[in-house]
Amino acid sequence: PLVTIITPVFNVADVVERAVTSIQAQSFTNWQLVLIDDASTDGSRDICQRFAETDKRIEFIAMPTNSGAAAARNAGIEIALGDYIAFLDADDEWLPEKLERQLNFMTSTASVFSYTGFLRDASGSRHAVNVPASVTRGTLLKGNVIGCLTAMYDRKFFGSVMMPDLRMRQDFACWLQLLERTDLAHGLNEPLAIHHMRP
Repeated sequence: PLVTIITPVFNVADVVERAVTSIQAQSFTNWQLVLIDDASTDGSRDICQRFAETDKRIEFIAMPTNSGAAAARNAGIEIALGDYIAFLDADDEWLPEKLERQLNFMTSTASVFSYTGFLRDASGSRHAVNVPASVTRGTLLKGNVIGCLTAMYDRKFFGSVMMPDLRMRQDFACWLQLLERTDLAHGLNEPLAIHHMRP
């Protein structure tokens, strides 16, 4: 299968290369990365363009004005070619086995929507964030346990599901939409990504 990875970018020139190289280092190599620059002013756009010019799996979109994470992600989803949609923010990173482990997990559990554990990094101090084996829409309403950097959904099953145009928590709202159309999201309790806490 082809996995499309959606990465919104806004003023992260100091860290976006880390995110992209963590995708390029994946053991599973059949992916499309869409970098969507949301009118950065710090050189992020030039870095993204350079990656797109040197790796044919990388697409680059430049938003004309700053529109927020939901609009940026949706612009990427609109041109997605993948059988699966995954998300990685530009200040986070994946561990090398992330896509391979999660795709195998989705196949073995017949899952159309999944998530994994991850590491939370605050100033170099890391701890694992564990996740439950599954969630329903009802249980997710009590609190979001799905880290955006770990979520993946089956586009063949759902189609291209857009994120609601909210300034905050648009990912949580999207997960709730997906769980209106399937009974469960399945969780792989392995830390396969790193969420970097930033001011």
